[in-house]
Amino acid sequence: MAAHLTRVKTRLSIHAHRKVRGMLQGEYAAIQVGRGIDFNDLREYVRGDDVKDIDWKASARSRTLLVRRYVAERKHTIILAVSTGRSMAALNDARHDKRELAVFVAGVMGYLAVRNGDLVALVHGDARRQHARPPDNGELYLERLLGHVHDAITPDAAPSDLRAVLDYTAKAIRRRGILVVVSDETRISEELAESLRRLTAQHEVLFLTIGDLDPTMVTGAPRRLVDIDARTEVPEWLRGDPQLREEYAALVAGEEHHVRRRLDQLGVVHEQVRDTDSAIAAVFRMLERHRHARRR
Repeated sequence: MAAHLTRVKTRLSIHAHRKVRGMLQGEYAAIQVGRGIDFNDLREYVRGDDVKDIDWKASARSRTLLVRRYVAERKHTIILAVSTGRSMAALNDARHDKRELAVFVAGVMGYLAVRNGDLVALVHGDARRQHARPPDNGELYLERLLGHVHDAITPDAAPSDLRAVLDYTAKAIRRRGILVVVSDETRISEELAESLRRLTAQHEVLFLTIGDLDPTMVTGAPRRLVDIDARTEVPEWLRGDPQLREEYAALVAGEEHHVRRRLDQLGVVHEQVRDTDSAIAAVFRMLERHRHARRR
């Protein structure tokens, strides 16, 4: 019944021991937007309390250090914005397609939210149409969201259009939250940058890029490679050529540098997800970098 989420939990247990999973949960908790809490009362300071919570005026009046106590105002909302155009049906490496990896990283973020008692919403789509699912909580709801992402990504889908997905997000999701973008975009155009700029005014925006299969690889590659977008077969002579492999690596490195630089300019924390084995580490780095960025 919970096939996608079960795979997320299984991979988390296999690829991340208990200490790492605890750190991952801690990094997630640190990205919450603002306090999201209301003042409740005062109590005497004890070792370990945050000095930011000390009420200095009340402490001066009572001649005792007092800290403010808060109560939760509302649950936070994690918005998963996933590009589900046909390019996401291509291979990520010799064993997995990008769809599987997109579902996994979206599932990790959604699972962290559910574990924290927060709400999860979904926006996904391609150049032809976009869809939104409202914020809700619970593992069963998250499983349905992951199923929507999985089923929408097919080789017969319309071309990917991340800008259309983000513009639809701005219209469909009014509630402030933490927006997690999952895409295979290799270039941030001026139009896409403008869409992201508008969203950063409303949400905390995090960006995960799913990598492509290296068409020059030899070991473990399928015998037949097809370019999903062009719908043409990739020539076999591309494989095993050292010069082409070096040029392709330089091209990918240049694209990654461009994306990171443009997103840094927009104040959006970005991580590249290269494969399933390193996906958890990429999510952890993204959350950690975002926490440090908010402190500056």
